[in-house]
Amino acid sequence: MKKQHSGRSKSRIRILALVVGALAVGTAAAPAPPVVGNWEGRLNAGGSSLRVVLHVTRDSDRKLRGTVDSPDQGATGIAISSISFKPPDLCFEIERLASSYDGKMNEDNSEIAGEWKQGGGSFALTFKCTSK
Repeated sequence: MKKQHSGRSKSRIRILALVVGALAVGTAAAPAPPVVGNWEGRLNAGGSSLRVVLHVTRDSDRKLRGTVDSPDQGATGIAISSISFKPPDLCFEIERLASSYDGKMNEDNSEIAGEWKQGGGSFALTFKCTSK
């Protein structure tokens, strides 16, 4: 004998399937934004050229985080105070150094060209992606 489900049972099954499907979609890992990775550029200021390395990550809350290294000055892990990426614009600030950066990512996500601001000056700085 074939067991028949009542209309109410079928509705519950459909609702359960929708809830499980929605949970699966909501917990699926969204792809990392193209800015996440390691970037390197050269800052030409006052007749000298300094390497600047930018490290951008995304935490478990999907918030961007970052640090900057200045290898030529022996400085690593300088915390970025605030960072935002709204394609193609990348902006970050380092309060400790009273500096900021405003740049635009190119179409193939391989470079970010912009301006480093610090100490009343503004200097061109283009970052090239070194690893994702």
